Amino acid sequence: MVKMSFNIVIFALTLFVSYGLCYKPVVLIHGIMTGSGSMEMISHRIQEKHPGTIVYNVNRFEGWSSLETLWHQVLEIGTDVANISSKYPDGINLIGYSQGGLVARGIVQTFSNVSVSTFISLSSPQAGQYGAGFLHVVFPGLVKDTAYEFLYSRVGQHTSVGNYWNDPYHQTLYESYSVFLPYINNHLSSAKSDDFKSNLLRLKRLVLIGGPDDNVITPWQSSQFGYYNANETIVEMKGQDIYTEDKIGLKTLDDSGRLHVVTVPGINHFNWHMNVSIVDDYLLPYLD
Repeated sequence: MVKMSFNIVIFALTLFVSYGLCYKPVVLIHGIMTGSGSMEMISHRIQEKHPGTIVYNVNRFEGWSSLETLWHQVLEIGTDVANISSKYPDGINLIGYSQGGLVARGIVQTFSNVSVSTFISLSSPQAGQYGAGFLHVVFPGLVKDTAYEFLYSRVGQHTSVGNYWNDPYHQTLYESYSVFLPYINNHLSSAKSDDFKSNLLRLKRLVLIGGPDDNVITPWQSSQFGYYNANETIVEMKGQDIYTEDKIGLKTLDDSGRLHVVTVPGINHFNWHMNVSIVDDYLLPYLD
């Protein structure tokens, strides 16, 4: 009798430990002009440090196709993520790097049938971009002062970059032409505004990672919803309307302890997803 009871206890403990070590699946979304290969280090490290974790590394819209419109990417990749999510009723974790962080947030806010526990935005221009240095490979000769002439046009809005270009000196054109960022940020109202907010509020955690030595996301504070005002002076997230008016739920997430703002100095934009220490210190702690 004693032996049987002991065996039952051991069995119960085994189940408990196994359950405790059962990590949610992770979906990775790459940045602009790259592909799933660029996210392999993160994938391997997660599986090495959290054995048994299932990782889905999105291989859609790689290379030049990453310049396709963000709504197209959100809907296509989002359908894949929804299919993945349907297999895991306890939820999945989502990591988006650079432009992939905007695609990932678009999916979270658009797809009510996607159950995301933790969304990590890794150096993504969540409040927009106003720096053209990284664009010279794609658009030779483009400079930030005049980029709006192309990006705020019907042709420019057929590019992903145009969809999140946020020129502080030409806000009227931004509001008139930009088809993605002002809507996903509820800067402009739409039929989906309530869904965009309520869906984001379903998150267990929103983690915003960025740093002052990024040198690509401009301003770097955009990775944490900070941005320029009309005089090109930085206004941090908590001074922005998107936060003070709780347009998409950032303040509610913050007040409930679900918003994590992480600043890491000394990391260049092209190293965030290649640095093992970033994964160990700033990604893994949020993946349960």
